[in-house]
Amino acid sequence: MDQLQATNKKSIGISWLLKMAWRDSRRNRGRLLLFISSIIIGITALVAIFSLEDNVRRDIDNQAKALVGADLVIDNNRLPDTAIAKLIDSLGDERSKQCSFASMVYFKKSNGTRLVEVLALEGNYPYYGSFETIPQNAGTDFRELRQALVDKTLMLQYNAGVGDTIQIGELDFTIAGILTQAPGRTGISTTVAAPVYIPFRYLEQTGLLQKGSRFKYTYYFKYASATQLDRQLNAVKETLDKTGWDYDTAESRKKQTSRQFDDLSKFLTLVGFIALLLGCIGIASSINIYIREKINSIAVLRCLGASGIQTFLIYLIQIGVIGFIGAVTGAMLGTIAQQLLPFVLKDLLPVQITTFISWGAVIKGIGLGVVISLLFGLLPLLSIRNISPLYTLRISLELRPAWKDPLQLILFGIILFFVCLFARMQMESWMQAVVFTTAILMAFILLTLFALLLRWTVKRFFPSSFSYVWRQGFANLYRPNNQTILLVVTIGLGTLFIGTLYFIQGTLMNRVSLSASGNQPNMVLFDIQSNQKQAVANLAKQFKLPLQQQVPIVTMRIEEINGKTAEDVRKDSSLRIPRRAFEGEIRVTYRDTLTDSEKLTAGKIDMHGYQQGHPIYISLEKGWADHIRANIGDSIVFNVQGTLMPAVVGSIRDVDWQRVQTNFRVVFPSGVLENAPQFHVLVTRVPSSEVSASFQQAVVRQFPNISIIDLGLILKVLDEVLEKIGFVIRFMAGFSIATGLIVLIASVFVSKYQRMQESILLRTLGASRRQIYFIITLEYFFLGALAAGTGILLSLAGSWALAHFTFNAPFYPSWWPVIILFLTISSVTVLIGLFNSRDVVKLPPLEILRKEV
Repeated sequence: MDQLQATNKKSIGISWLLKMAWRDSRRNRGRLLLFISSIIIGITALVAIFSLEDNVRRDIDNQAKALVGADLVIDNNRLPDTAIAKLIDSLGDERSKQCSFASMVYFKKSNGTRLVEVLALEGNYPYYGSFETIPQNAGTDFRELRQALVDKTLMLQYNAGVGDTIQIGELDFTIAGILTQAPGRTGISTTVAAPVYIPFRYLEQTGLLQKGSRFKYTYYFKYASATQLDRQLNAVKETLDKTGWDYDTAESRKKQTSRQFDDLSKFLTLVGFIALLLGCIGIASSINIYIREKINSIAVLRCLGASGIQTFLIYLIQIGVIGFIGAVTGAMLGTIAQQLLPFVLKDLLPVQITTFISWGAVIKGIGLGVVISLLFGLLPLLSIRNISPLYTLRISLELRPAWKDPLQLILFGIILFFVCLFARMQMESWMQAVVFTTAILMAFILLTLFALLLRWTVKRFFPSSFSYVWRQGFANLYRPNNQTILLVVTIGLGTLFIGTLYFIQGTLMNRVSLSASGNQPNMVLFDIQSNQKQAVANLAKQFKLPLQQQVPIVTMRIEEINGKTAEDVRKDSSLRIPRRAFEGEIRVTYRDTLTDSEKLTAGKIDMHGYQQGHPIYISLEKGWADHIRANIGDSIVFNVQGTLMPAVVGSIRDVDWQRVQTNFRVVFPSGVLENAPQFHVLVTRVPSSEVSASFQQAVVRQFPNISIIDLGLILKVLDEVLEKIGFVIRFMAGFSIATGLIVLIASVFVSKYQRMQESILLRTLGASRRQIYFIITLEYFFLGALAAGTGILLSLAGSWALAHFTFNAPFYPSWWPVIILFLTISSVTVLIGLFNSRDVVKLPPLEILRKEV
């Protein structure tokens, strides 16, 4: 006692605190490492994402030109006029041109048909990067003859090989090679619009250049010097803007790709950060239990003269060191895990991802791990200040509640601010960061309240008539030092992520599937020329298919809105008319009635059509009307193939765009556009995939210019896209599940020591191994079931809200995956509980007591 007091007088230094922290941890290092292991998963995820971010940014810089394949790209949905053609000829040292459009391709070997993106190419594009093909030289050889490059997914789908023949329009092409990668394309983009490249000089012979069909003309330019590029681009920018031609450079594409990756990176970082927060919750709970077990040791130190601050620092050093070890370990694992991320994200990014060790990411991860483990570890550590020497004489120990300690309340505020600050670093505004932090807090609160409610329900209403082992197993759920709330929060939140992902993916698929049910149309034929309209209808009747819609479509542009032109809008931003309203072409139809997918929200439809000498009253779709700032009574002048046509907004419609039928932004009355250049769309329903294939083959053979949208194909493509995106989210959500399992193992490990005396007493009183196993199984099955059930219920509620308010779709969850997820998590919890409790059952009570002494 005197020695310790003398030491205090000399002001105990850091060396004494370090020695005490080391000695006190000797019997508990394994448990401390297990406590902190939950943070390793979160640091692993974040370091992997930080490293990916550094690598991708470097790759985007290095591959910027390969993203576009040229120094300058200009494009438009119409052929260049004489002035633009002359301008194009004056640009660049080398140039290539491309015409892209949607068309049917007929695979003659398998008799398969598919809507693809045809790209007719002339010149040596790409100038940077290359077409990756099998065989390797096919990317250049296909330009010499009547050959095509076909995307690898199409080749697999239709069992096609190099040398086979495909029909595009009225012309046959030999497959020169399999296209595996093209500049700027991602796996998802090729899934949605599979590319087929052909030489430009054969485009006209295909017979696909029909009036009304939509084409995109793109011109690629290569420059010998960046100075020349800047000089020429600055000279033609104004002309391109005025005429509605878009332009892109390697630098602008780099910025665009970087912005796209920023969005993905921020999302992945937030998911990883949530996993880290789960681990921190586990740390706080585990350290709380650890401190409770150390109360006697702390009280003895206080009796020997150590101050509250000194004892606090001893255990803070332990947590800090273990947190540093966990952070370093997580950083090492994250560096290894980043090798997997390029494989996971390869379909989402247009660059080839390389993997190098990012020391900046490692340092950032270690620093974040140490700071956040200390913050969450401080919550239970602050209670050490209030432990007095009298605790050595007390039988029942109750620490001061957190809500009564001002320092702990302040620490809560600091933690919330830290979470919000980190979220702000990943988001665009403080408001978004606050919303994210609030959402996370609400999820924790809801899960905690749900756990408290269910725990109280079990305690209050569990039948007392049940056998002793049942009562014992369920009583462990609400006895002192139980793990119910901790496990429900951690595993429940991970289950919430996985469940919400699955339900939303199912909702998106169901929304499209519902449109294929009953008598809803499931096939659309478009680009039907006026002289083909009756023949196509007759062909559909031969296959006994209903003609549910036959709709004329006219292509036009907007010249003026309320007397203001595109030039006026460019000069005066206060007009609040978006410039894009004048860019590109729009497709309209003419009729005097509403369809079953439309609802009138303002104005009225003239059921008698256009009356000579009166204004032309048009109907606008509500969303598009809001976009161009148009209201009832506003005037709009359209350019219909060179003819100016003034019109007045007569009505506004709400359109259900999810219906598989023709919907339009603008509807003209009948009697106005009948003689305008137009094409037609036919909407029908095929009863089976066999009839669909036969009908498509017949259409492509007789009318090769007609394109077909098959809902069955849409469902398949949508499923592939959602599966790719879902895999990324599931991969990241897996970190949360893994964190929850680590916390589960740590918590069960702790509870093993807490329940040790009870189990020994039961064994001493004659309880059999079978009864002990049954009690443990009941406790951990209910813990797992409670956690999984809570997460699933919240995911159902959240998914319903997203489906109802965001996607405006009905919510019909599939229950089999829910049952499987519930049983899996419950079973894993039981297995972990039984594994960690095996010593209690297998070893004799006396041997266990000797180990504890």
